[in-house]
Amino acid sequence: MTIRVCFVCLGNICRSPTAEATMRLLVEEVELRGRIEIDSAGTGAWHVGEPPDRRARAAAKRRGIDIRGRARKVIVGDFEDFHYLIAMDQANRIDLHRLAPNEAAERKVELLRNFDADSPRDAEVPDPYYGGDDGFERVLDICEAGCRGLLRHIRDMHRL
Repeated sequence: MTIRVCFVCLGNICRSPTAEATMRLLVEEVELRGRIEIDSAGTGAWHVGEPPDRRARAAAKRRGIDIRGRARKVIVGDFEDFHYLIAMDQANRIDLHRLAPNEAAERKVELLRNFDADSPRDAEVPDPYYGGDDGFERVLDICEAGCRGLLRHIRDMHRL
């Protein structure tokens, strides 16, 4: 069985594509490509079809992470297609719960930072969009810690 993960933020141009690309790299490092599939989406439609933010791409590139793709809006069908819908902040989690068609779908929603043992419970990934370049670096650090924990969780839960 292939485990499918979708990272979700507001516009799908900064945080969720950063988490997607970070997780993809981690999955490749442990040779689980094909066993774990990763995607991202946004709860809003403002940036649909646009590439990820250039500042996010530049920060990631400095770390050897390739952020690519085009923004899309999360849809109800994602709850059927994905095992995990990983929200970047509380507002995204609330929006996902509202969109979820049933309780089983709601249980697929979790905050990324809840997979980081060193992070406070229910902490958010801050939105770097209106800040400086250092915000994108911080988001990369947070995404790496959260994605490492998520990968451990998936490997344990699904015996990969």
